[in-house]
Amino acid sequence: MSGPRKIVALSGGVGGAKLAFGLDRALPAGALSVIVNTGDDFTHLGLPISPDIDTLLYTLSGLNDTRRGWGRAGESWAFMETLRELGGEDWFQLGDRDLALHVLRGAMLASGQDLTQVTAALAARMGIAAKVLPMSDAPSPTLVETPDGALEFQRYFVEQRCAPVVTGLRHGAAAPSPAVLAALADPALAGIVICPSNPWLSIDPILALPGLSEALRASSAPVVAVSPLVGGQAVKGPTAKIMAELGLPVTNASIAAHYAGLIDGLVIDRADAGDAGALPLPVAVEETLMTDDARKIALAGRVLGFLDTLREGA
Repeated sequence: MSGPRKIVALSGGVGGAKLAFGLDRALPAGALSVIVNTGDDFTHLGLPISPDIDTLLYTLSGLNDTRRGWGRAGESWAFMETLRELGGEDWFQLGDRDLALHVLRGAMLASGQDLTQVTAALAARMGIAAKVLPMSDAPSPTLVETPDGALEFQRYFVEQRCAPVVTGLRHGAAAPSPAVLAALADPALAGIVICPSNPWLSIDPILALPGLSEALRASSAPVVAVSPLVGGQAVKGPTAKIMAELGLPVTNASIAAHYAGLIDGLVIDRADAGDAGALPLPVAVEETLMTDDARKIALAGRVLGFLDTLREGA
């Protein structure tokens, strides 16, 4: 297409950030906006923690720890060691370098800036050209329903390591940020990508915001989702476990049904190529495992090509 091509991605944590990295590298500088889940956000030890935002910031800036798969590279843990010695809560790991980000975020929020402004400033200081957009400037927490009652997301995900059976999920209903709605209404928008983040834990909190799904449907740009499943299993995290506990077949048909009415196409892995013919929408069969930067960029290029195909066929 002629002129600048702008792309909006919806992302949660590690899996989504990998594709966001590829899209950022495959597109011209500044062409990508990433709407990030903040349903995981919480206050811990008096500090505002935004796990998915921070994962994206570290990944796009090249500061992420690829060995651990989360957090910042070159981390040290003197703070946590001292916290344990003093009898503090140590179930949520805060590295010394990571801690600086949370302290600074807290100070900036206390000065009157909103989360969108704070995140934009941090991204700029970390050399990130993409727009990193928190889904909302107000708290919009995800609660995980279990047989023993509701759990705050981080209590379920980190403290209890996703062990409790999930019987349902409750998402917040804060207003989307003005920057998010503006990105989706941009006339230069050429495509929307739902990254391979957990649909229920990471993408649904975004889609649950009032007016957000309607904004996706109102856009003239095609919307493509990348399935988080490979060979009937999740690459990372509890996606398959949650689907089974909610009574859903762990298949790409379930992913397509979950996003029905929102997406124009689905990207699935080559291991699931046999699913393509039975799915009720256009499908691209690609290598979706992103084990290194080259594969992240390659998948991003193929996703962008799929968007082009859908747009030209509209």
